[in-house]
Amino acid sequence: MIPLRATLRLGYEDLDVNDNQPKKWLLLEVVRSSLKCICLLARLVLRYGQRLASHEDEATTSGVTDGAPCDQQNRVIFMNSQQPIKFVSNRISTAKYSVPSFIPLFLFEQFRRYSNCFFLLIALLQQIPDVSPTGRWTTLTPLILILSVSAIKEIVEDFKRHRADDETNRRKVEVLREGRWERIRWERLQVGDICKVINNQFFPADLILLASSAPQGMSFIETSNLDGETNLKVRQAQAETARLDTAAELAAYRATVQCEPPNRHLYEFNGSLKPTNTKAIPLGLEQMLLRGAMLRNTSWVHALVVYTGHETKLMKNSTKAPLKRSSIDRQTNTHILMLFIILLALSLLSAIFNELWMRSHNDWYIGLEEAQNAHFGFNFLTFLILYNNLIPISLQVTAEIVRFFQAKFIAMDSEMYHEATDTPAMARTSNLNEELGMVKYIFSDKTGTLTCNVMKFHKCSIGEIIYNRPGPNEKLEDTLLYQNLTKNHPTAPIIEEFLTMLAICHTVIPEQRNGKIEYQAASPDERALVAGAAAFGFVFEARSAGGVAVRARGRALHYKVLHVLDFTSARKRMSVVVRTPTGEIKLYCKGADSVIYPRLAGGRSAPLADTTLAHLEHFAAEGLRTLVFAVTDISEQFYQDWSNTYHKASIAIQDREQKIEEAALLIENNLRLLGATAIEDKLQEGVPETISALLRANIYVWVLTGDKQETAINIAHSAHLIHPSMPLLVLNEDSLDGTRETISRQSMEFGENLRKQNEVALIIDGKTLKYAMGCDLKKDFLDLCISCKVVVCCRVSPIQKAEVVEMVSAATGAVTLAIGDGANDVAMIQRASVGVGISGVEGLQAVCASDYSVAQFRFLLRLLLVHGAWNYSRISKLILYSFYKNICLYVIELWFAIYSAWSGQILFERWTIGFYNVIFTALPPFAIGLFDKLCSPEIMLRHPVLYIPSQQGLLFNVRVFWVWAVNALLHSVLLFWLPVLLTSHHVLWPDGRDGGYLVLGNIVYTYVVLTVCLKAGLATHSWTWVTHVAIWGSVAMWFIFILVYSNLYPLVLIGAVMRGMDRMVFSSLVFWLGLVLIPIATLIPDLVVTVIHNSAFKTMTEAVRESEIKQRDPAALLANSRPSRGGPGARRLRWRRRAVAPQHAPPAARRPSHPRHPRHRAHII
Repeated sequence: MIPLRATLRLGYEDLDVNDNQPKKWLLLEVVRSSLKCICLLARLVLRYGQRLASHEDEATTSGVTDGAPCDQQNRVIFMNSQQPIKFVSNRISTAKYSVPSFIPLFLFEQFRRYSNCFFLLIALLQQIPDVSPTGRWTTLTPLILILSVSAIKEIVEDFKRHRADDETNRRKVEVLREGRWERIRWERLQVGDICKVINNQFFPADLILLASSAPQGMSFIETSNLDGETNLKVRQAQAETARLDTAAELAAYRATVQCEPPNRHLYEFNGSLKPTNTKAIPLGLEQMLLRGAMLRNTSWVHALVVYTGHETKLMKNSTKAPLKRSSIDRQTNTHILMLFIILLALSLLSAIFNELWMRSHNDWYIGLEEAQNAHFGFNFLTFLILYNNLIPISLQVTAEIVRFFQAKFIAMDSEMYHEATDTPAMARTSNLNEELGMVKYIFSDKTGTLTCNVMKFHKCSIGEIIYNRPGPNEKLEDTLLYQNLTKNHPTAPIIEEFLTMLAICHTVIPEQRNGKIEYQAASPDERALVAGAAAFGFVFEARSAGGVAVRARGRALHYKVLHVLDFTSARKRMSVVVRTPTGEIKLYCKGADSVIYPRLAGGRSAPLADTTLAHLEHFAAEGLRTLVFAVTDISEQFYQDWSNTYHKASIAIQDREQKIEEAALLIENNLRLLGATAIEDKLQEGVPETISALLRANIYVWVLTGDKQETAINIAHSAHLIHPSMPLLVLNEDSLDGTRETISRQSMEFGENLRKQNEVALIIDGKTLKYAMGCDLKKDFLDLCISCKVVVCCRVSPIQKAEVVEMVSAATGAVTLAIGDGANDVAMIQRASVGVGISGVEGLQAVCASDYSVAQFRFLLRLLLVHGAWNYSRISKLILYSFYKNICLYVIELWFAIYSAWSGQILFERWTIGFYNVIFTALPPFAIGLFDKLCSPEIMLRHPVLYIPSQQGLLFNVRVFWVWAVNALLHSVLLFWLPVLLTSHHVLWPDGRDGGYLVLGNIVYTYVVLTVCLKAGLATHSWTWVTHVAIWGSVAMWFIFILVYSNLYPLVLIGAVMRGMDRMVFSSLVFWLGLVLIPIATLIPDLVVTVIHNSAFKTMTEAVRESEIKQRDPAALLANSRPSRGGPGARRLRWRRRAVAPQHAPPAARRPSHPRHPRHRAHII
């Protein structure tokens, strides 16, 4: 072959090129100006896109409105008057795009990806005359096609959102207009309107309850759309407005409402109602009707609109999930950057060789006079365009589509469907599918995640005596508690006070159904306590605006509820102030022992305190949830003074919660201890087996819970997280210095095994954790944690859970997974690499904040070991194969440059280059990404050790990537030079005719397509009919394409150089001989290496796969290669310890044999 002319690209130059080209310096200025305009246009698009994105975020999400903005004033609303300012409309939009914003916002989203920016730059450079060797449209057309696919996907998804929004906005509600009710659309509702909502209707906006059809302004609402809780909640109008039950009375009523600015806090509302010439009335959550909630068991309510549209609490909580990217995505970006640097180097090298070739060849007959004046920068751009496809243009959209269908496979998996609750698994995001196969740490909540969160009253301690719940066939009269209560036992008054408190200290709502009482409670604990009281003859029967009705051993009693001091995660207690039937005022307070005991009259030395504390430890050792109950008598005078203080706090707009807490502290003291309860919360089905399998998969499991330490330890034993012979390192410190000393001492005990996995469990409480997470101790504490196989954090707050997850994620760089079922787990779920929500009885807030959701903890095993490992393997192969096939074809242009005088001449026809990724090799990546699998799901679940290769990232890393890249480079050498040698005598047909370079290009292209498709088959572990269609269909599409494309011209004015190419190529016996020999010769080294590797150096996974194919049990094989208990590198320290007592041992056997002095509370059990 002779060098082609540097300036002539026969058949490829644009037909409209003017021979009278401007001077090179002038063209350079044009190029420079064009690039400046491009950069300016891109900057404007990005800036406009950012503005639109921020505008959309404000419209559809809460943005930074975690609370109300500091500079935003309180909202003032005038009832039955014109509002002084205009508030936002009630029309909502959850859609991502609007018609005018779609194009700029979509382009902004797409061109935040560096690969798309790169291909846009190449497409623009191709528009410069006489620079692009591949034509003007070969990059732009595939880029537009890929962007169009993404745009169609976005449009379809957003159309569904628009349709749902329109359906919501067009609902109707009755509004008071000029003294009569008028039905209007929700979108026309305004702040200050008075509306009427009928039973079983949703509330159209955030409303303040004024009156209802029920006595004393009571109503019942269901908030399942807000927090997933299906139990009914009580809302009660203030007495001042409860009488407004007619349209005339409402129209005549004049008042001013002052409330806090819009915010996202679902369980908080601070406001006041100021009627004309009357003192202000406090408004709180008891009067708040939130958009999204539904009216239940109430004929109608009258309510005032306070927040509308995107200012409602529901819309404020529609936050976008934090942006999470998988580890493979980050590695891929690094590889793309490295390839781009190589691309620049190759382009620079080729331009230098072109310059050297030009200077060394002065042959007049070649016509190089004009080419010798070519600018070095132009040559560099030419080669940059020529080699740009080293970076696969279709990789992003291919991976997106594959991940989308992988997420569908997760949702369609019947093995993760929970029939009892009709709940399938759900993938709320698809870009973390492969991350499920790389999890190293699991952070789990306890209640509702490991346990059922279905509470059952089990036993109680009253007056230093433990009483069990009546058995199924046991009569109440035969129980010890009933006998002590009725036979004048010394503790009888305490028993009656205790059971009375169980029956009235709560917010439960009773419902009569089929002659039986069913309790609706905000938490399963409260329902269990009320049911426990009923089992002992103290039945809670009714709740009214004025109080509660209790039937105590046949006597009907009415207690007037004066105040309710609600439970919060900060208070850890709940109190009610009641007036008894005898006229006395009492405060009943229940909560954790850590907050009740300091408020006892006498503190730790109070009557019953020591024995009750011992009972609490006994209950906790059995894995039961405990609460302490206390009471105090309040004088009339003190109550009146305190009531005034509390009223002032309750009408405060700013810092209302803090002021109410300060007021509560004034009355919640000098308590008299009554006893404690123990509630049973059983483990979910399959939890022990799941945790055992996760540990065998070399996954660390940490439990983060707010429960007592003893309860958490017992649950850890029951769940097989801690085995009987495992030493327990317990950290309970009361000071920073004590924590520092303990961590230092225990770290020294580990010695050289520090930061290595050891057969030790670390138990730490929330107070010690607060000190350990300080800046100066965090690193030492982390070293201690990762030296232990199991970590259990007790009595921790939601923010502490999130901090622990963030600490481990940042320090280790490992993939972390957080799983929980409640609102207190949301922060932890969002901080972890992967968040999994459990759709339990605590609502859907954890699910809504998660990346994936399951109905039961046991389904996590299949999610990780099957779908996670499969998806990791599939995405890894997809990305590696995408780079492989591009390097394989486009490096051939580099080899061809040696024969074309480094002129930038291309070997292949321009449109065949453009269609290589989007048509001829597009199907094999989909087949690999969707249907390839290492082993069957049964084998993956039976042998969790198979998860370790994906967890350790063995299938996709820098070494594996460059092995594939070098392999592609070698294949490109063979696929170019073997056809060149085959056609070295220039005779391809029997009649002695010779073909041009384009004939050679199409022959090489055919061999490349066949080779890379066969390579996909060689890399596939599991062949299906889809795999066959993808591989052979891709080859067939190329042959069909060349047949059609070779006969288009002149019917269609494209592809003139390809006219008759099918006859030239297919009539050559040399081509058909090479079609058999060259792909085989290229892949034989790969096949030999694969055979040798699978025979002599096979991995554990490959050995198991081979056993499965041969239908042999791989258990014996794995027994020889299985890592030791706890994963690779697990060590068992020789602690001087005594064995931990088994689960059925008495509590005393579990306690340490040595005293727990404050300075030595970290110990080994």
